[in-house]
Amino acid sequence: MTADVPAPAARATDRPGDASPFALGLLLRRAHWRAAAVMSEALRPLGVGLRHFAVLIVLVNQGPTVQRDLAAATGSDKAGSMRVVDDPERKGLAVRKAVPGDRRARSVEITPTGLELFETAHAAAEPPAEGLVAGLAPGETELMDLLTRFAHPAADGEA
Repeated sequence: MTADVPAPAARATDRPGDASPFALGLLLRRAHWRAAAVMSEALRPLGVGLRHFAVLIVLVNQGPTVQRDLAAATGSDKAGSMRVVDDPERKGLAVRKAVPGDRRARSVEITPTGLELFETAHAAAEPPAEGLVAGLAPGETELMDLLTRFAHPAADGEA
């Protein structure tokens, strides 16, 4: 005896041609994993990981940053941000300082050593980053612009 059972929905994958509603997120996750692996390998000889380098990126772009804001900018929770700052601080790449008027808050600042590592990392990461997009056709090179617009929609108040 067979009942009329609807056909199952298309299975969500991250493979070419996936038309499921989850495809975009799955493809972005796979692309992130690939890029993160390549960039992690570029940073490994410098003795820094991606999560620590993310702290340096925020400090270079925003200047001294209160730890809670640093946590938000790097996607860390409060406890995670403490751990993420500990390693760069131990390596002399960043330093915590008291925030005037707030005894509980600490600001994180990049050090000259951290800035030097930041510059060195950019030089080391350029060839592997170029390799990540080397297989794109000339008409596909707007990938960064498309991802930027996707990650920062105009509704967020950013252009």
